[in-house]
Amino acid sequence: MLHGITVNHIDRMLERMHDGSMADPDLPRMLLEASRALGAEVVASLDERGFPDARPGHAVLFMHIDRRWGTRLTDLARRARMTKQGMMLVVDELETRGYVRRVPDPDDARAKVVRLTARGRRYVAEARRAVAAVEARARRELGDRRYEALWSALEELAGTAAETPET
Repeated sequence: MLHGITVNHIDRMLERMHDGSMADPDLPRMLLEASRALGAEVVASLDERGFPDARPGHAVLFMHIDRRWGTRLTDLARRARMTKQGMMLVVDELETRGYVRRVPDPDDARAKVVRLTARGRRYVAEARRAVAAVEARARRELGDRRYEALWSALEELAGTAAETPET
């Protein structure tokens, strides 16, 4: 934000200048803006909790890793629905920052397992607290009924209402 002007504000001003009317934002854009705002709130909280290098993109690993035994990189990529190469970049970055380490897979000498370090486990615990605080704030602001309706609608849109989480 620069002097109270956000990128969204500038976008809206440009839209008005272009066609003379204010176009309503579309659903994907609103979901993206909400995701960015909530993600920024979590990252700011993690910064205050001693993790200044936290990024929203790191969640793809932390959401899918077996916190006790670790997970193969190929399984992390599959669970996160991303390429192995993309997940390898995330693992490389988090390994450099001291959140994870690669260890030999006890079941396959050719493979490696990605495991959380002590710092990674502390990060996961603090991230859970930060997310819980953001969710609690959203529930307070929306009220229980609207919060539950939003949650249900998002599950339906994401196609996860009937799915069971992977372990």
